[in-house]
Amino acid sequence: MMINRGCPMVKEDMIFKVAWYYYMEGMTQQQISELLDISRMKVVSFLEQARQEGMVQFKVRSEQGNRIKLEKMIIEKYGLEDAYIVPTSPDNINKSIAKAAAQYINEKLKEDDFINIGYGETISYTLHYLLSYLEKKVSFISLAGGVSVYANALIGSSQQRNSFNPADIYLIPSPLILSTPELAETFCKEKSVKNIMDMTQSSDYTIIGIGALNRDATIYKEGHISDSDLRVLERKGAIGDILSQFYDKDGNILDVELHKRLISVKLDTLKEKKNVIGIAGGPGKLPSMHAALISGIVDILITDEESAQALLDQY
Repeated sequence: MMINRGCPMVKEDMIFKVAWYYYMEGMTQQQISELLDISRMKVVSFLEQARQEGMVQFKVRSEQGNRIKLEKMIIEKYGLEDAYIVPTSPDNINKSIAKAAAQYINEKLKEDDFINIGYGETISYTLHYLLSYLEKKVSFISLAGGVSVYANALIGSSQQRNSFNPADIYLIPSPLILSTPELAETFCKEKSVKNIMDMTQSSDYTIIGIGALNRDATIYKEGHISDSDLRVLERKGAIGDILSQFYDKDGNILDVELHKRLISVKLDTLKEKKNVIGIAGGPGKLPSMHAALISGIVDILITDEESAQALLDQY
């Protein structure tokens, strides 16, 4: 069977998409048929070919077709160490990218590795999936306060895996944002906070989300900043955030009072770390993704096809 006049690259790309949507997104054959505008019989055939050709093992490999080209182009454009790109989900893009991130990271981890985890919805999803996949003993250390954002990931994963050991999770025991810079400074000197922040210096991997300056930002949805704060940040040139620290279109970290009230590892220190993995996707995050990528903070990008292509086309 040939697709698009028998072009093998396009055929491999279509087989991969069918396999991804079926095995990773949990879509039915009929849903895939409608989404990709192909017959259900072709969906069945492509799934069988994916199995026969080894695309489907314990994970769906992203080594075929358009993705490998996009990955190489993104790596070259931004001077990255690696990139992992998956089909764009028709549903929840954050969950889809989080699954991809968990798959990628799980493959890289070694026994007794230490992984720093950032702040945000996509990071929470990633942690949830990763804890469900893990078969190695590793440790996770939070980069910021605000433990509530991790709660669902930890509770859900512990229910799925009886062997889950909560001692492997080290969370900074504090709010994300305090009322004054002086109070934040005092909190950071507390032994229970300082010990965990010191642990982040010895990580093997660091996982961060890339946020946009809008009402979908976790820091806004959690009630930490208001509409007025968003407008002030926008006037100061903010375009996105990592660890609730805002930066401009050139990736420069802004000097704003909010940052002085954060309980968080400073963004500048991430540039000195190895294996910093940025996870983000969607049209609303493109400006913040581009700025984060040119800042030198991110070593590895995990995103979706449409976002990767837009970064190449628009910047």
